[in-house]
Amino acid sequence: MKLVLIISLFMLLFVMISCSPAPTGEQKLREFITNHLKTVEPLMKKQNLADWNANATGEKKFYDESAAAELEIKKIRSNKTEYAFLKELKEKGTIKDTLLQRQLIILYNNYLKNQIDTTLMRQMVEKQAAISEKFNNFRGKIGRKKYADNDLRAMLKDERNSNKRKQVWEATKQVGREVAPLVIELVKLRNQAAKQLGFDNYYVMALATDEQKADDVIKVFDELKQLTDEPFKQLKSELDASIAKKFGTKPEKLMPWHYVNPFFQEISEAGEVDLDKFFKGKNVVELGTAFFKGINLPVEDILKNSDLYPRKGKYQHAFCNDIDRLGDVRTMCNITNNHEWMGTLLHELGHGVYSKNVNRDLPFLLRIEAHTFTTEAVANLMGRQAYNVDWLQAMVGISEKEKEALRKEVQKNLRMTQLAFTRWSQVMVRFERAMYQNPDQDLNKLWWDLVEQYQFVKRPDNRNEPDWAAKIHLAQYPCYYHNYTLGELAASQITNTIVRTIEKQNAFAPISFAGKPEIGNYLKQKIFMPGARYHWNDLMKHATGEGLTAKYFAEEFVGK
Repeated sequence: MKLVLIISLFMLLFVMISCSPAPTGEQKLREFITNHLKTVEPLMKKQNLADWNANATGEKKFYDESAAAELEIKKIRSNKTEYAFLKELKEKGTIKDTLLQRQLIILYNNYLKNQIDTTLMRQMVEKQAAISEKFNNFRGKIGRKKYADNDLRAMLKDERNSNKRKQVWEATKQVGREVAPLVIELVKLRNQAAKQLGFDNYYVMALATDEQKADDVIKVFDELKQLTDEPFKQLKSELDASIAKKFGTKPEKLMPWHYVNPFFQEISEAGEVDLDKFFKGKNVVELGTAFFKGINLPVEDILKNSDLYPRKGKYQHAFCNDIDRLGDVRTMCNITNNHEWMGTLLHELGHGVYSKNVNRDLPFLLRIEAHTFTTEAVANLMGRQAYNVDWLQAMVGISEKEKEALRKEVQKNLRMTQLAFTRWSQVMVRFERAMYQNPDQDLNKLWWDLVEQYQFVKRPDNRNEPDWAAKIHLAQYPCYYHNYTLGELAASQITNTIVRTIEKQNAFAPISFAGKPEIGNYLKQKIFMPGARYHWNDLMKHATGEGLTAKYFAEEFVGK
Protein backbone atom coordinates (compact mmCIF):
# COMPACT_ATOMS: atom_id res chain seq x y z
CA MET A 1 0.00 0.00 0.00
CA LYS A 2 2.80 2.37 0.92
CA LEU A 3 4.58 1.57 -2.31
CA VAL A 4 1.44 2.34 -4.33
CA LEU A 5 1.04 5.67 -2.48
CA ILE A 6 4.67 6.65 -3.12
CA ILE A 7 4.38 5.81 -6.80
CA SER A 8 1.14 7.79 -7.06
CA LEU A 9 2.70 10.84 -5.40
CA PHE A 10 5.74 10.61 -7.66
CA MET A 11 3.55 10.44 -10.76
CA LEU A 12 1.50 13.42 -9.57
CA LEU A 13 4.65 15.44 -8.99
CA PHE A 14 5.95 14.47 -12.44
CA VAL A 15 2.69 15.58 -14.06
CA MET A 16 2.77 18.90 -12.16
CA ILE A 17 6.35 19.60 -13.22
CA SER A 18 5.78 18.58 -16.82
CA CYS A 19 2.66 20.76 -17.01
CA SER A 20 4.19 23.87 -15.43
CA PRO A 21 4.46 26.68 -17.98
CA ALA A 22 7.81 27.47 -19.59
CA PRO A 23 9.41 30.77 -18.57
CA THR A 24 7.89 33.70 -20.48
CA GLY A 25 9.89 36.17 -22.52
CA GLU A 26 9.54 38.71 -19.72
CA GLN A 27 10.84 36.24 -17.14
CA LYS A 28 13.79 35.35 -19.34
CA LEU A 29 14.57 39.03 -19.95
CA ARG A 30 14.45 39.88 -16.24
CA GLU A 31 16.82 37.03 -15.49
CA PHE A 32 19.10 38.10 -18.34
CA ILE A 33 19.24 41.69 -17.07
CA THR A 34 20.02 40.56 -13.51
CA ASN A 35 22.91 38.40 -14.67
CA HIS A 36 24.16 41.01 -17.11
CA LEU A 37 24.32 43.74 -14.48
CA LYS A 38 26.18 41.57 -11.97
CA THR A 39 29.18 41.92 -14.25
CA VAL A 40 28.58 45.18 -16.09
CA GLU A 41 27.50 47.48 -13.25
CA PRO A 42 30.78 47.24 -11.28
CA LEU A 43 32.74 47.55 -14.53
CA MET A 44 30.90 50.77 -15.42
CA LYS A 45 31.75 52.23 -12.03
CA LYS A 46 35.36 51.13 -12.43
CA GLN A 47 35.57 52.80 -15.84
CA ASN A 48 33.97 56.02 -14.60
CA LEU A 49 36.41 56.25 -11.68
CA ALA A 50 39.41 55.53 -13.91
CA ASP A 51 38.21 58.12 -16.42
CA TRP A 52 37.78 60.63 -13.61
CA ASN A 53 41.30 59.98 -12.32
CA ALA A 54 42.72 60.17 -15.86
CA ASN A 55 41.18 63.60 -16.42
CA ALA A 56 42.20 64.75 -12.96
CA THR A 57 45.87 63.77 -13.30
CA GLY A 58 46.70 63.22 -16.97
CA GLU A 59 48.47 59.98 -15.94
CA LYS A 60 48.67 57.23 -18.52
CA LYS A 61 47.93 54.42 -16.06
CA PHE A 62 44.41 55.75 -15.51
CA TYR A 63 43.76 56.11 -19.23
CA ASP A 64 44.85 52.51 -19.64
CA GLU A 65 42.62 51.40 -16.76
CA SER A 66 39.63 53.25 -18.21
CA ALA A 67 40.24 51.81 -21.67
CA ALA A 68 40.56 48.28 -20.24
CA ALA A 69 37.26 48.54 -18.33
CA GLU A 70 35.50 49.99 -21.36
CA LEU A 71 36.85 47.16 -23.48
CA GLU A 72 35.57 44.55 -21.02
CA ILE A 73 32.08 46.05 -21.19
CA LYS A 74 32.19 46.14 -24.96
CA LYS A 75 33.34 42.50 -25.09
CA ILE A 76 30.42 41.43 -22.89
CA ARG A 77 28.02 43.31 -25.15
CA SER A 78 29.60 41.84 -28.27
CA ASN A 79 28.23 38.37 -27.40
CA LYS A 80 26.37 37.29 -30.52
CA THR A 81 24.12 34.74 -28.78
CA GLU A 82 22.95 37.31 -26.25
CA TYR A 83 22.44 39.87 -29.01
CA ALA A 84 20.31 37.38 -30.96
CA PHE A 85 18.21 36.80 -27.82
CA LEU A 86 17.58 40.54 -27.36
CA LYS A 87 16.93 41.06 -31.07
CA GLU A 88 14.35 38.26 -31.13
CA LEU A 89 12.52 39.69 -28.10
CA LYS A 90 12.51 43.16 -29.64
CA GLU A 91 11.20 41.94 -33.00
CA LYS A 92 8.51 39.71 -31.47
CA GLY A 93 7.09 42.60 -29.45
CA THR A 94 5.90 40.30 -26.68
CA ILE A 95 7.32 42.38 -23.80
CA LYS A 96 4.34 44.32 -22.46
CA ASP A 97 5.73 45.68 -19.19
CA THR A 98 6.65 49.29 -20.05
CA LEU A 99 9.73 49.50 -17.81
CA LEU A 100 10.97 46.21 -19.21
CA GLN A 101 10.34 47.45 -22.77
CA ARG A 102 12.57 50.46 -22.20
CA GLN A 103 15.32 48.31 -20.68
CA LEU A 104 15.13 45.98 -23.67
CA ILE A 105 15.54 48.88 -26.13
CA ILE A 106 18.51 50.31 -24.22
CA LEU A 107 20.19 46.90 -23.96
CA TYR A 108 19.50 46.06 -27.60
CA ASN A 109 21.07 49.32 -28.80
CA ASN A 110 24.10 48.79 -26.55
CA TYR A 111 24.59 45.28 -27.90
CA LEU A 112 23.96 46.30 -31.51
CA LYS A 113 26.80 48.82 -31.62
CA ASN A 114 29.21 46.30 -30.12
CA GLN A 115 28.65 43.48 -32.60
CA ILE A 116 32.04 44.09 -34.13
CA ASP A 117 35.38 42.32 -34.32
CA THR A 118 37.12 42.34 -30.91
CA THR A 119 40.46 43.34 -32.39
CA LEU A 120 38.87 46.34 -34.08
CA MET A 121 37.07 47.19 -30.86
CA ARG A 122 40.35 47.20 -28.93
CA GLN A 123 42.00 49.43 -31.53
CA MET A 124 39.17 51.97 -31.26
CA VAL A 125 39.27 52.11 -27.46
CA GLU A 126 43.06 52.40 -27.31
CA LYS A 127 43.17 55.05 -30.03
CA GLN A 128 40.58 57.18 -28.25
CA ALA A 129 42.46 56.88 -24.94
CA ALA A 130 45.70 57.96 -26.65
CA ILE A 131 44.01 61.04 -28.12
CA SER A 132 42.49 61.94 -24.75
CA GLU A 133 45.91 61.74 -23.10
CA LYS A 134 47.41 64.06 -25.72
CA PHE A 135 44.63 66.64 -25.25
CA ASN A 136 44.94 66.67 -21.48
CA ASN A 137 48.71 67.08 -21.46
CA PHE A 138 49.05 69.48 -24.38
CA ARG A 139 49.75 73.16 -23.75
CA GLY A 140 49.91 75.69 -26.56
CA LYS A 141 53.22 77.48 -27.15
CA ILE A 142 54.01 81.09 -27.95
CA GLY A 143 57.71 81.29 -28.56
CA ARG A 144 59.23 78.89 -26.05
CA LYS A 145 56.61 79.34 -23.36
CA LYS A 146 53.67 77.00 -22.83
CA TYR A 147 50.22 78.21 -21.81
CA ALA A 148 47.07 76.56 -20.44
CA ASP A 149 43.79 77.12 -22.27
CA ASN A 150 42.50 79.49 -19.59
CA ASP A 151 45.61 81.68 -20.02
CA LEU A 152 45.24 81.79 -23.81
CA ARG A 153 41.58 82.71 -23.54
CA ALA A 154 42.41 85.48 -21.08
CA MET A 155 44.93 86.86 -23.58
CA LEU A 156 42.32 86.84 -26.36
CA LYS A 157 40.06 88.79 -24.06
CA ASP A 158 42.56 91.49 -23.14
CA GLU A 159 45.22 91.73 -25.86
CA ARG A 160 44.84 94.75 -28.18
CA ASN A 161 47.74 94.07 -30.55
CA SER A 162 46.47 92.15 -33.60
CA ASN A 163 49.79 90.42 -34.33
CA LYS A 164 50.03 89.14 -30.77
CA ARG A 165 46.40 88.04 -30.87
CA LYS A 166 47.19 86.02 -34.00
CA GLN A 167 50.00 84.22 -32.14
CA VAL A 168 47.66 83.44 -29.25
CA TRP A 169 44.91 82.20 -31.57
CA GLU A 170 47.35 79.96 -33.41
CA ALA A 171 48.52 78.55 -30.07
CA THR A 172 44.94 77.46 -29.32
CA LYS A 173 44.97 75.42 -32.54
CA GLN A 174 48.36 73.74 -32.18
CA VAL A 175 46.91 70.63 -30.57
CA GLY A 176 45.05 70.01 -33.84
CA ARG A 177 48.25 69.22 -35.68
CA GLU A 178 49.25 66.89 -32.85
CA VAL A 179 46.08 64.79 -32.85
CA ALA A 180 44.65 65.09 -36.40
CA PRO A 181 46.28 61.94 -37.84
CA LEU A 182 45.06 59.92 -34.85
CA VAL A 183 41.53 61.33 -35.17
CA ILE A 184 41.36 60.37 -38.85
CA GLU A 185 42.60 56.87 -38.00
CA LEU A 186 39.93 56.62 -35.31
CA VAL A 187 37.20 57.82 -37.70
CA LYS A 188 38.19 55.11 -40.18
CA LEU A 189 38.15 52.44 -37.46
CA ARG A 190 34.70 53.59 -36.35
CA ASN A 191 33.44 53.51 -39.94
CA GLN A 192 34.84 50.03 -40.39
CA ALA A 193 32.94 48.91 -37.30
CA ALA A 194 29.69 50.55 -38.48
CA LYS A 195 29.91 48.94 -41.91
CA GLN A 196 30.33 45.52 -40.29
CA LEU A 197 26.89 46.11 -38.77
CA GLY A 198 25.25 47.21 -42.02
CA PHE A 199 25.36 51.00 -41.53
CA ASP A 200 26.65 53.45 -44.12
CA ASN A 201 29.06 54.96 -41.62
CA TYR A 202 29.62 55.50 -37.91
CA TYR A 203 27.68 58.76 -37.80
CA VAL A 204 24.50 57.05 -38.99
CA MET A 205 25.05 54.16 -36.57
CA ALA A 206 25.77 56.35 -33.56
CA LEU A 207 22.53 58.28 -33.98
CA ALA A 208 20.46 55.18 -34.73
CA THR A 209 21.64 53.46 -31.55
CA ASP A 210 20.83 56.65 -29.64
CA GLU A 211 17.20 56.59 -30.85
CA GLN A 212 17.77 59.34 -33.44
CA LYS A 213 17.94 59.58 -37.22
CA ALA A 214 20.71 61.49 -39.00
CA ASP A 215 18.35 62.87 -41.66
CA ASP A 216 15.92 64.12 -39.02
CA VAL A 217 18.71 65.95 -37.22
CA ILE A 218 19.87 67.63 -40.42
CA LYS A 219 16.28 68.72 -41.12
CA VAL A 220 16.24 70.53 -37.76
CA PHE A 221 19.54 72.21 -38.60
CA ASP A 222 18.28 73.20 -42.03
CA GLU A 223 15.27 74.83 -40.39
CA LEU A 224 17.49 76.63 -37.88
CA LYS A 225 19.77 77.88 -40.65
CA GLN A 226 16.81 79.41 -42.45
CA LEU A 227 15.49 80.97 -39.24
CA THR A 228 18.83 82.43 -38.19
CA ASP A 229 20.50 83.50 -41.47
CA GLU A 230 19.27 87.10 -41.47
CA PRO A 231 19.14 87.75 -37.70
CA PHE A 232 22.68 86.42 -37.28
CA LYS A 233 23.99 88.36 -40.26
CA GLN A 234 22.56 91.58 -38.82
CA LEU A 235 23.82 91.01 -35.29
CA LYS A 236 27.27 89.93 -36.46
CA SER A 237 27.48 93.03 -38.61
CA GLU A 238 26.85 95.15 -35.51
CA LEU A 239 29.38 93.12 -33.51
CA ASP A 240 32.02 93.39 -36.23
CA ALA A 241 31.59 97.17 -36.42
CA SER A 242 32.18 97.39 -32.67
CA ILE A 243 35.24 95.11 -32.73
CA ALA A 244 36.73 96.82 -35.80
CA LYS A 245 36.47 100.18 -34.06
CA LYS A 246 38.29 98.79 -31.03
CA PHE A 247 41.18 97.56 -33.19
CA GLY A 248 41.25 100.56 -35.50
CA THR A 249 40.43 98.61 -38.64
CA LYS A 250 37.53 97.95 -41.00
CA PRO A 251 34.94 95.18 -40.37
CA GLU A 252 35.92 93.38 -43.58
CA LYS A 253 39.52 93.18 -42.31
CA LEU A 254 38.60 91.25 -39.16
CA MET A 255 40.19 87.82 -38.78
CA PRO A 256 39.34 84.87 -36.50
CA TRP A 257 41.80 86.05 -33.83
CA HIS A 258 39.93 89.32 -33.37
CA TYR A 259 37.15 87.43 -31.58
CA VAL A 260 37.50 86.44 -27.94
CA ASN A 261 36.46 82.81 -28.43
CA PRO A 262 38.99 80.93 -30.62
CA PHE A 263 36.18 79.10 -32.45
CA PHE A 264 33.72 82.01 -32.34
CA GLN A 265 31.30 79.59 -30.71
CA GLU A 266 30.16 82.08 -28.10
CA ILE A 267 30.12 85.85 -27.70
CA SER A 268 31.60 87.67 -24.77
CA GLU A 269 32.32 90.95 -26.57
CA ALA A 270 28.81 91.92 -27.71
CA GLY A 271 27.79 95.41 -26.67
CA GLU A 272 29.59 97.26 -23.90
CA VAL A 273 28.66 94.95 -21.03
CA ASP A 274 31.40 93.74 -18.70
CA LEU A 275 29.76 91.16 -16.48
CA ASP A 276 33.09 90.04 -15.00
CA LYS A 277 33.18 93.11 -12.76
CA PHE A 278 30.23 91.77 -10.76
CA PHE A 279 32.24 88.67 -9.83
CA LYS A 280 35.33 90.42 -8.50
CA GLY A 281 35.72 89.50 -4.86
CA LYS A 282 32.97 86.87 -5.23
CA ASN A 283 33.30 83.10 -4.95
CA VAL A 284 31.68 81.40 -7.94
CA VAL A 285 31.37 78.07 -6.11
CA GLU A 286 29.63 79.69 -3.14
CA LEU A 287 27.26 81.51 -5.48
CA GLY A 288 26.41 78.28 -7.30
CA THR A 289 25.84 76.47 -4.02
CA ALA A 290 23.50 79.18 -2.74
CA PHE A 291 21.54 79.33 -6.00
CA PHE A 292 20.83 75.61 -6.22
CA LYS A 293 19.93 75.45 -2.53
CA GLY A 294 17.43 78.24 -3.16
CA ILE A 295 15.61 76.21 -5.82
CA ASN A 296 15.50 73.09 -3.66
CA LEU A 297 18.17 71.26 -5.65
CA PRO A 298 21.13 71.26 -3.22
CA VAL A 299 24.57 70.51 -4.67
CA GLU A 300 26.87 70.35 -1.64
CA ASP A 301 27.29 66.59 -2.03
CA ILE A 302 28.15 67.02 -5.72
CA LEU A 303 30.74 69.70 -5.02
CA LYS A 304 32.27 67.67 -2.19
CA ASN A 305 33.41 65.01 -4.67
CA SER A 306 34.22 67.46 -7.48
CA ASP A 307 37.54 68.78 -8.83
CA LEU A 308 37.03 72.49 -9.36
CA TYR A 309 40.29 74.35 -9.95
CA PRO A 310 43.01 74.26 -12.66
CA ARG A 311 46.41 72.59 -12.32
CA LYS A 312 49.05 71.02 -14.51
CA GLY A 313 48.12 67.79 -16.30
CA LYS A 314 44.41 68.18 -15.61
CA TYR A 315 41.61 68.24 -18.19
CA GLN A 316 41.26 71.91 -19.11
CA HIS A 317 37.55 72.18 -19.82
CA ALA A 318 34.50 71.06 -17.83
CA PHE A 319 32.26 68.01 -17.55
CA CYS A 320 29.97 66.23 -15.13
CA ASN A 321 29.80 62.49 -14.48
CA ASP A 322 27.49 60.16 -12.58
CA ILE A 323 29.93 57.58 -11.26
CA ASP A 324 27.59 54.86 -9.99
CA ARG A 325 23.93 55.88 -10.55
CA LEU A 326 23.59 55.80 -6.77
CA GLY A 327 24.40 59.40 -5.94
CA ASP A 328 28.14 59.81 -6.59
CA VAL A 329 27.79 62.69 -9.06
CA ARG A 330 30.82 64.92 -9.73
CA THR A 331 31.89 67.84 -11.88
CA MET A 332 35.37 68.68 -13.12
CA CYS A 333 36.02 72.36 -13.76
CA ASN A 334 38.86 74.87 -13.97
CA ILE A 335 37.19 77.74 -12.17
CA THR A 336 38.26 81.32 -11.94
CA ASN A 337 35.91 83.86 -10.41
CA ASN A 338 34.49 85.43 -13.54
CA HIS A 339 31.22 85.49 -15.46
CA GLU A 340 32.19 82.78 -17.96
CA TRP A 341 32.98 80.27 -15.22
CA MET A 342 29.84 81.25 -13.33
CA GLY A 343 27.82 80.21 -16.36
CA THR A 344 29.91 77.08 -16.85
CA LEU A 345 29.51 75.98 -13.24
CA LEU A 346 25.74 76.52 -13.39
CA HIS A 347 25.73 74.47 -16.62
CA GLU A 348 27.70 71.56 -15.14
CA LEU A 349 25.69 71.56 -11.92
CA GLY A 350 22.57 71.48 -14.09
CA HIS A 351 23.85 68.15 -15.40
CA GLY A 352 24.64 67.18 -11.83
CA VAL A 353 21.24 67.85 -10.27
CA TYR A 354 19.58 65.96 -13.12
CA SER A 355 21.73 62.86 -12.53
CA LYS A 356 21.44 63.13 -8.76
CA ASN A 357 17.64 63.35 -8.75
CA VAL A 358 16.79 60.49 -11.08
CA ASN A 359 14.51 58.16 -9.12
CA ARG A 360 16.81 55.64 -7.40
CA ASP A 361 13.99 53.09 -7.33
CA LEU A 362 14.13 52.75 -11.11
CA PRO A 363 15.98 49.75 -12.56
CA PHE A 364 19.69 50.42 -13.09
CA LEU A 365 19.38 50.62 -16.88
CA LEU A 366 16.74 53.37 -16.57
CA ARG A 367 18.52 55.24 -13.79
CA ILE A 368 19.94 57.74 -16.28
CA GLU A 369 18.77 60.83 -18.13
CA ALA A 370 16.12 60.34 -20.82
CA HIS A 371 18.64 61.37 -23.47
CA THR A 372 21.92 63.21 -23.78
CA PHE A 373 20.12 66.28 -25.15
CA THR A 374 17.65 66.39 -22.24
CA THR A 375 20.48 66.71 -19.75
CA GLU A 376 22.03 69.35 -22.03
CA ALA A 377 18.68 71.14 -21.93
CA VAL A 378 18.74 71.37 -18.14
CA ALA A 379 22.41 72.41 -18.14
CA ASN A 380 21.64 75.14 -20.70
CA LEU A 381 18.62 76.23 -18.69
CA MET A 382 20.84 76.79 -15.65
CA GLY A 383 23.74 78.34 -17.57
CA ARG A 384 21.44 80.96 -19.09
CA GLN A 385 20.68 82.27 -15.61
CA ALA A 386 24.10 83.93 -15.53
CA TYR A 387 22.76 86.26 -18.26
CA ASN A 388 19.59 87.17 -16.38
CA VAL A 389 19.76 90.59 -14.67
CA ASP A 390 17.20 89.66 -12.03
CA TRP A 391 19.32 86.60 -11.23
CA LEU A 392 22.44 88.79 -11.06
CA GLN A 393 20.66 91.15 -8.70
CA ALA A 394 19.57 88.31 -6.45
CA MET A 395 22.90 86.47 -6.45
CA VAL A 396 25.64 89.13 -6.72
CA GLY A 397 23.74 92.14 -5.46
CA ILE A 398 23.67 94.59 -8.35
CA SER A 399 21.57 97.68 -7.68
CA GLU A 400 18.18 98.39 -9.21
CA LYS A 401 19.72 101.18 -11.28
CA GLU A 402 22.49 98.89 -12.57
CA LYS A 403 19.97 96.18 -13.31
CA GLU A 404 17.74 98.35 -15.47
CA ALA A 405 20.74 99.83 -17.26
CA LEU A 406 21.99 96.35 -18.03
CA ARG A 407 18.75 94.62 -18.93
CA LYS A 408 18.62 95.43 -22.64
CA GLU A 409 22.35 94.92 -23.25
CA VAL A 410 22.52 91.61 -21.34
CA GLN A 411 19.49 90.27 -23.17
CA LYS A 412 21.07 91.29 -26.45
CA ASN A 413 24.28 89.59 -25.32
CA LEU A 414 22.45 86.35 -24.57
CA ARG A 415 20.58 86.47 -27.85
CA MET A 416 23.82 87.00 -29.74
CA THR A 417 25.45 84.16 -27.81
CA GLN A 418 22.59 81.81 -28.62
CA LEU A 419 22.56 82.71 -32.30
CA ALA A 420 26.35 82.44 -32.49
CA PHE A 421 26.32 79.02 -30.86
CA THR A 422 23.55 77.84 -33.17
CA ARG A 423 25.64 78.87 -36.18
CA TRP A 424 28.78 77.31 -34.71
CA SER A 425 26.88 74.07 -34.17
CA GLN A 426 25.98 74.09 -37.85
CA VAL A 427 29.70 73.90 -38.61
CA MET A 428 30.37 71.10 -36.15
CA VAL A 429 27.40 68.94 -37.10
CA ARG A 430 27.83 69.26 -40.86
CA PHE A 431 31.61 68.85 -40.68
CA GLU A 432 31.38 65.73 -38.52
CA ARG A 433 28.76 64.12 -40.72
CA ALA A 434 30.83 64.86 -43.85
CA MET A 435 34.01 63.61 -42.16
CA TYR A 436 32.44 60.21 -41.49
CA GLN A 437 31.02 60.12 -45.01
CA ASN A 438 34.52 60.64 -46.45
CA PRO A 439 37.47 60.96 -44.05
CA ASP A 440 39.94 61.12 -46.97
CA GLN A 441 38.64 64.44 -48.33
CA ASP A 442 40.43 67.74 -47.70
CA LEU A 443 39.12 68.24 -44.17
CA ASN A 444 41.12 71.42 -43.60
CA LYS A 445 39.41 73.09 -46.55
CA LEU A 446 36.00 71.66 -45.66
CA TRP A 447 36.30 73.13 -42.16
CA TRP A 448 36.94 76.67 -43.36
CA ASP A 449 34.32 76.39 -46.10
CA LEU A 450 31.74 75.67 -43.42
CA VAL A 451 33.06 78.35 -41.04
CA GLU A 452 32.72 80.97 -43.77
CA GLN A 453 29.29 79.73 -44.84
CA TYR A 454 27.65 79.46 -41.43
CA GLN A 455 29.64 81.72 -39.09
CA PHE A 456 30.59 84.43 -41.62
CA VAL A 457 34.16 84.32 -40.28
CA LYS A 458 36.94 84.90 -42.81
CA ARG A 459 39.58 82.16 -43.21
CA PRO A 460 43.21 83.25 -42.78
CA ASP A 461 45.17 83.57 -46.02
CA ASN A 462 47.00 80.41 -47.10
CA ARG A 463 46.11 78.55 -43.91
CA ASN A 464 46.19 74.78 -44.33
CA GLU A 465 46.14 73.42 -40.78
CA PRO A 466 43.82 70.86 -39.15
CA ASP A 467 42.09 73.50 -37.02
CA TRP A 468 39.05 71.22 -36.83
CA ALA A 469 41.04 68.67 -34.82
CA ALA A 470 41.63 71.20 -32.04
CA LYS A 471 38.00 70.67 -31.05
CA ILE A 472 38.15 67.80 -28.57
CA HIS A 473 34.55 66.71 -29.15
CA LEU A 474 35.29 65.29 -32.61
CA ALA A 475 37.53 62.61 -31.08
CA GLN A 476 36.27 62.18 -27.54
CA TYR A 477 32.52 62.74 -27.88
CA PRO A 478 31.72 61.55 -31.40
CA CYS A 479 28.41 62.28 -33.09
CA TYR A 480 27.22 64.16 -30.01
CA TYR A 481 27.41 67.85 -30.86
CA HIS A 482 23.94 68.12 -32.38
CA ASN A 483 22.60 67.32 -28.92
CA TYR A 484 23.89 70.64 -27.61
CA THR A 485 21.65 72.46 -30.06
CA LEU A 486 18.70 70.14 -29.47
CA GLY A 487 19.31 70.87 -25.80
CA GLU A 488 19.03 74.61 -26.47
CA LEU A 489 15.70 74.05 -28.23
CA ALA A 490 14.47 71.93 -25.34
CA ALA A 491 15.69 74.50 -22.78
CA SER A 492 13.55 77.18 -24.44
CA GLN A 493 10.59 74.81 -24.52
CA ILE A 494 10.99 74.03 -20.81
CA THR A 495 11.41 77.74 -20.04
CA ASN A 496 8.15 78.44 -21.88
CA THR A 497 6.38 75.87 -19.69
CA ILE A 498 7.85 77.39 -16.51
CA VAL A 499 6.85 80.91 -17.58
CA ARG A 500 3.27 79.91 -18.33
CA THR A 501 2.50 77.28 -15.68
CA ILE A 502 4.61 78.38 -12.70
CA GLU A 503 5.13 82.10 -13.26
CA LYS A 504 1.57 82.39 -14.68
CA GLN A 505 2.59 84.72 -17.51
CA ASN A 506 0.80 84.66 -20.85
CA ALA A 507 3.84 85.35 -23.04
CA PHE A 508 7.52 84.57 -22.88
CA ALA A 509 9.67 86.74 -20.65
CA PRO A 510 13.18 86.20 -19.23
CA ILE A 511 12.83 85.02 -15.64
CA SER A 512 15.19 84.47 -12.73
CA PHE A 513 15.02 81.09 -10.99
CA ALA A 514 16.77 82.42 -7.87
CA GLY A 515 14.89 81.69 -4.65
CA LYS A 516 12.08 79.80 -6.41
CA PRO A 517 11.92 76.22 -5.08
CA GLU A 518 8.76 75.58 -7.10
CA ILE A 519 10.90 75.66 -10.27
CA GLY A 520 13.33 73.12 -8.84
CA ASN A 521 10.39 70.95 -7.77
CA TYR A 522 8.90 71.06 -11.28
CA LEU A 523 12.21 70.02 -12.83
CA LYS A 524 12.66 67.25 -10.29
CA GLN A 525 9.17 65.80 -10.72
CA LYS A 526 8.65 66.23 -14.45
CA ILE A 527 12.14 65.77 -15.90
CA PHE A 528 14.65 64.31 -13.43
CA MET A 529 12.80 61.57 -11.57
CA PRO A 530 11.44 59.72 -14.64
CA GLY A 531 15.00 58.92 -15.70
CA ALA A 532 14.96 56.96 -18.96
CA ARG A 533 11.57 55.34 -18.44
CA TYR A 534 10.24 57.33 -21.42
CA HIS A 535 11.54 57.81 -24.95
CA TRP A 536 13.02 61.33 -25.13
CA ASN A 537 10.09 62.77 -27.08
CA ASP A 538 7.61 61.27 -24.64
CA LEU A 539 9.62 62.82 -21.81
CA MET A 540 9.23 66.23 -23.48
CA LYS A 541 5.49 65.64 -23.74
CA HIS A 542 5.40 64.60 -20.07
CA ALA A 543 7.28 67.74 -19.02
CA THR A 544 5.88 70.38 -21.40
CA GLY A 545 2.75 68.94 -22.98
CA GLU A 546 4.20 68.57 -26.49
CA GLY A 547 7.06 66.92 -28.34
CA LEU A 548 10.35 68.68 -29.06
CA THR A 549 9.91 71.77 -31.23
CA ALA A 550 12.08 74.69 -32.36
CA LYS A 551 9.28 77.26 -32.08
CA TYR A 552 10.05 78.35 -28.51
CA PHE A 553 13.75 78.85 -29.25
CA ALA A 554 12.68 80.99 -32.21
CA GLU A 555 10.26 82.91 -30.00
CA GLU A 556 12.97 83.52 -27.40
CA PHE A 557 15.99 84.33 -29.56
CA VAL A 558 15.08 84.78 -33.23
CA GLY A 559 11.82 86.69 -33.47
CA LYS A 560 13.04 89.89 -31.90
